[in-house]
Amino acid sequence: MAKNDLQGSLDLLVLKTLAQRGRLHGYGIVQHIQRASDDLLQVEEGSLYPALHRMEQSGWIGSEWAMTETNRSAKYYRLTAAGRRQLREAEASFEQLVKGVRAMLRYA
Repeated sequence: MAKNDLQGSLDLLVLKTLAQRGRLHGYGIVQHIQRASDDLLQVEEGSLYPALHRMEQSGWIGSEWAMTETNRSAKYYRLTAAGRRQLREAEASFEQLVKGVRAMLRYA
């Protein structure tokens, strides 16, 4: 899979997480992806934070600093209207990718 496909997959996971869970900090996003995937997917912080920054620059997510439950300052991310549109496009694109991979696996 090309790097852009992998990057697109991380974008999809983050956008879907924010759509499902609402406002979360980076660690919360990582935890949700891991839990929701039954520990099959693990996102490294070294990949997550550059992706969050890129998605924020693209206008897909917004952020604000707030206190966590443990009284620590953290940057919380939320999905924007543009992010919801991007999520729909990313889901459709991913479905096409899955369809193509399934077709290849069935090919004799």
